[in-house]
Amino acid sequence: MSGVELKNVVKTFGDIEVIHGVDLTVEDGEFCVFVGPSGCGKSTLMRLVAGLESITDGTIRIGERDVTKLDPALRGVAMVFQTYALYPHMTVEENMSFGLRMNGVPKDEIRRKVSEASRILKLDDYLKRKPKALSGGQRQRVAIGRTIVRGPEVFLFDEPLSNLDAELRVEMRVEIARLHKELGATMIYVTHDQVEAMTLADKIVVLRDGRIEQIGKPLDLYNDPDNRFVAGFIGSPSMNFLAADVRTGAIQSPALDQRLDLPSGKPADGTRLEVGIRPEHLSIDADGSYFRIDLIERLGGVSYVYLTGQQGERVIVEEGGSSRLQEHDHVGLAFNAADLRFFDADSGSRIR
Repeated sequence: MSGVELKNVVKTFGDIEVIHGVDLTVEDGEFCVFVGPSGCGKSTLMRLVAGLESITDGTIRIGERDVTKLDPALRGVAMVFQTYALYPHMTVEENMSFGLRMNGVPKDEIRRKVSEASRILKLDDYLKRKPKALSGGQRQRVAIGRTIVRGPEVFLFDEPLSNLDAELRVEMRVEIARLHKELGATMIYVTHDQVEAMTLADKIVVLRDGRIEQIGKPLDLYNDPDNRFVAGFIGSPSMNFLAADVRTGAIQSPALDQRLDLPSGKPADGTRLEVGIRPEHLSIDADGSYFRIDLIERLGGVSYVYLTGQQGERVIVEEGGSSRLQEHDHVGLAFNAADLRFFDADSGSRIR
């Protein structure tokens, strides 16, 4: 297996630059997830690695090789798409072995590779079936098996679970995580679903508008975001943000009903801030009255309480599943100041 290195990678379509000088290293054997909203450039970046799009500037290396101008077939990568792209008239076994047969691989080697991929993906009972006789999750496993038999240096996954229902998505997340541990392969995975990113990744690359916003381990991004965008994108439900400003050497926010000490960055008086805090770090203060409870989602083990403040602030609070709160009650918020994160209201940058 091999790692992947991108240096100052730029991609333009006509006069429009969609990837802006990306630098990234994916270590050998690492599971790296590209995540971000629609249109952020994550699939384009993966297609550049695969060679399905030509780069405008920069270099791409896979292992020790410069593959910037290499044909996709020579890069040592295999790609799994969100559509399964299986041949409907072929059996599972025939679909998985098709590429090897076209390349003239000996029959014994084909049989061995298909058997090994089938074992890893638990497809032994389905080898003689055709795709129409399989569930969506099984079809996606066949598509993954087709890449395994090729023995690529790097696996590329382009939103492979987006066509599955919620239950199958969870099942396939577990399958892909298990596959990575068994193969020890370098994998790059594209998704807009930050839950997939958090549960699968060794390293997450958060993208916005063709630029990298932050790179890090899942919990590092969750606990220590560099800016408001990352703080709001990573986490479900997302982080709450409340308007505040700096006055007389302290941070004040009407929604939080107390003066807060300045972070070490010491923003000046008059600076407009946003105070971020995650739903699980908030609790309801029954003696307060600033917020009205609009909705309570009672999910069994946990409840999510949706609040609206007197100035229109929207806040979500995570409570225990046995919460006795009622809709339309008026309440306040309780929190630990150590759980607050501060962001410049204009630039969105973190104030530490």
